[in-house]
Amino acid sequence: MMQISSQDGNIDKPIIKDLKFDALFQSASMGIILVNAHGVIVMANSFACNQFGYTDHDMEGLVLEKIIPQRFHHKHVGHRNGYIDNPKSRGMGIGMTLSALKKDGTEFPVEISLGHFKSDDQQFAIAFIVDITRRHEYENKILMQQADMEKVNEEMRQLNFNLESTVLQRTTELQKTLVELEASKEHLTKSLEKEKEVNDLKSRFVSMASHEFRTPLSTVLSSISLLAKYNTTEDQPKRDKHIDRIKSSVKTLTDILNEFLSLGKIEEGKVEVRAALFDISEFINGINNEMNVLLKPGQEINYEHSGNTNTYTDSSLLKHVLINLISNAIKFSPDNARIKISCKVDNENTTIKITDQGMGIPMADQVHLFERFFRATNVTNIQGTGLGLHIVGRYIEILNGNISYESELEKGSTFKIVLPSNLNNGFE
Repeated sequence: MMQISSQDGNIDKPIIKDLKFDALFQSASMGIILVNAHGVIVMANSFACNQFGYTDHDMEGLVLEKIIPQRFHHKHVGHRNGYIDNPKSRGMGIGMTLSALKKDGTEFPVEISLGHFKSDDQQFAIAFIVDITRRHEYENKILMQQADMEKVNEEMRQLNFNLESTVLQRTTELQKTLVELEASKEHLTKSLEKEKEVNDLKSRFVSMASHEFRTPLSTVLSSISLLAKYNTTEDQPKRDKHIDRIKSSVKTLTDILNEFLSLGKIEEGKVEVRAALFDISEFINGINNEMNVLLKPGQEINYEHSGNTNTYTDSSLLKHVLINLISNAIKFSPDNARIKISCKVDNENTTIKITDQGMGIPMADQVHLFERFFRATNVTNIQGTGLGLHIVGRYIEILNGNISYESELEKGSTFKIVLPSNLNNGFE
């Protein structure tokens, strides 16, 4: 396959005769060097040159000890000579890990497999060299981890030893702590729920306020700007139109602020009940007359009454409740819709029902209907703060009554109020 011949400088250098061998030698993915009996490198493949930091062929002619750290030279010469005198193959990984030296003086660990052959009565050794730096790093990390684990294990053993002498005391302390935790669990749970509720309310308030305040304020600003342009008598209808828009926007803002004030009084417990006997039929008819100005084209309110006419409750709070429910019925119902109001008074209760033909409330939203700042998902294009029904529910509660509802999408809603109607309803 190849021949070895003597060259200048007493360096035995192989002459490659077989191109297949040459391709295999130069393309091998490990370092391969060929050393003569004098310890001189006569061939080194490209991988080996790259391993040791040399360019191609620069390693040829170097004494083998040139690529071995200085501290090993005195031993290595004897080992090398002994191998040349009594050569034998040695597989990869057999024996100790060796250290090699790069051209720039950097040391790195290697594993070497040795082979030998003769050519023209000259003895040669061939070495296959693998850089195991990365493996050493992994092995060192493993050793460090093992040392850390042993340290942890020793600490755990020591800890267990120490714990044995204090386990009774710790158990007693833990049991005491457990009792205290159980005692405060309910309080902490309520506090957490309250905090979540407050955060949710803050988020809803910011969302609502940014929308509900912006719209009327924008209307006021734009109308005021346009009013300045209409300065002739002929422009009076236009001025009146924008003045009406401003009044409507201001009313909207006033209603929003009144809802906040009502909610604040409820939360602070400052709502006083002033119950009195009054004619509820006349009372509801008066509210209906006030609400007629809000009706859409073709809408009408039908009112029916049965039973007694007098009831005993706070008419001011009840008026706020009915105005909210009737205005919702108008707002969420289409043109030409009929809104039905019925009232029945007997010796025990006053029952009022308000039925509309509106868009209805989605089933998934109904459970949240009386929560603060909650608005159903199908009313995104209709103004509102999400406070009205919450305040209604709280007022009904203050009046010792209850409110219920039935609703179906696109078929309308019915709200039912039941209040005590006699002097023995608990009011003082």
